[in-house]
Amino acid sequence: MSRTEISFLRTLSSLRWLAIGGQAATIFIASGPLGVDLPLAMLWSGVATLVLFNLYAGWRLRTGDEPSHATAFLHMLVDIVVLAWMVAWSGGISNPFGLLFLVLIALAAMALPNRWAYATAGAGVIGYAAAAIFGHPLHAPGDAYELLLWGIAASFLISVSVILIFSTRLAADLRNRERELADLRERFARNEGIVALATHAASMAHELNTPLATMTLLADEIAAQADTDDLRADTEMLTELLALCRERVRNLAVPTEVELERVVEQWKLVRPTVEMHRTGVLPRGLRVEPSVAHLLQALLNNAADAGVQAGAPYVDLHLECKGGMVRGVVRDYGRGLNPDQPLLPATLFRSGKPGGLGVGLALSHATVERLGGDMTMTAAEGGGVRIQFQLPVETTVTS
Repeated sequence: MSRTEISFLRTLSSLRWLAIGGQAATIFIASGPLGVDLPLAMLWSGVATLVLFNLYAGWRLRTGDEPSHATAFLHMLVDIVVLAWMVAWSGGISNPFGLLFLVLIALAAMALPNRWAYATAGAGVIGYAAAAIFGHPLHAPGDAYELLLWGIAASFLISVSVILIFSTRLAADLRNRERELADLRERFARNEGIVALATHAASMAHELNTPLATMTLLADEIAAQADTDDLRADTEMLTELLALCRERVRNLAVPTEVELERVVEQWKLVRPTVEMHRTGVLPRGLRVEPSVAHLLQALLNNAADAGVQAGAPYVDLHLECKGGMVRGVVRDYGRGLNPDQPLLPATLFRSGKPGGLGVGLALSHATVERLGGDMTMTAAEGGGVRIQFQLPVETTVTS
């Protein structure tokens, strides 16, 4: 049973309290100021039954299993039986509040499947017929016709209030459900693109392995023949970068755990022109699955690109690991949030950066979702964007 039906039962419970209050007020007014001769014991027993049932229904909604459509129908059936009891003991077919059977049928038609709505309609017709056939006539002083008109007016106002409250709540639930479905469709399309991207990346990893090995041999030969300090430093940097590329390619083909601290150091090697301000402490030798490393690299690259474009090549990074959770904050010094670009969840192949592929943030959010974490994006004080994430990890510490 979906949340729409659960919301229906909760709304029905709220409306039932309103009905209880309205019935009690009607009994007091009719038997008091209007001087109508009513079987008070029978009417108050109906009110008491409805109170007890609503208390039970509220308790079951809080503590019981998910209710079924049959349960919702039984709730409606109790309301119909009690209403038939109340109408029968207060005038029968001459009681204008018999029109409230139509309200119960309308509520069922709007919220329940067809067969249960038809069953509710049948029960409502039977209840109204029983109240009409076995009803007790009222003995009212004064003009009985005027009393009937007031009853019709009150019944109309009650019907309008109930239908308005219920229909607006049901419409809100339906709008929320449509938004959730749209979000699910967006995520499904994004994840399909990510799977295709991953398949392509795996094939490219095999194709790149051979040229990278050749480039590494050539870099070693150039380093052996280098005759100046600058050339030796350049070839050493080239060798380190090639080693990093080969390690990344191997991780694409055969994913293995990586040391998180080393991921940060490798990123500094790749982006030497971007200054990083680092806070937080990680356990020494902390190793995580490659997707966590890819998440951190993507966020750092996005932050660095934003800062470089704004002429402020700085990145703030906070990392810590406590209680099996890796918590991180990446802050850039770029131009801030773009009001025309949607925030999380990100969409694959849509980028707010000039020349961007629209992959980094989408992959980051998909990784956080898959690992059961969360990620938020907010504007940072003084400009820029602050992305905070936390992920449950099965930590491995190596000495």
